[in-house]
Amino acid sequence: MAKPLVVSIPHNLGQAEAQRRLQGGMTSLKSQFGDKVASINESWNANRMDFRVGAMGQNVNGHLEVMQDQVRVELQLPWILAMVAEKAKTFIQKQGTLLLEKK
Repeated sequence: MAKPLVVSIPHNLGQAEAQRRLQGGMTSLKSQFGDKVASINESWNANRMDFRVGAMGQNVNGHLEVMQDQVRVELQLPWILAMVAEKAKTFIQKQGTLLLEKK
């Protein structure tokens, strides 16, 4: 089994505000990248969101945890996408930061 990809996104919003900004954020990503993303499913339990994204004929499963000063994203990339893990990490950091910056 492949090693999970872990991304930490720092913030100074506090846990509640960061979570508020992220809730529904996957839906906005779907509208922004709809031509590349086939499906997005998310489910929140307290400060943890489990998600599944279908993209490029592959499914990516993962979760994120909202903490007081960071968001920790962990996902399992299928072997075909694991080859581009560093690009995926950069993309997740950028999009996560954008979602947290939105009011």
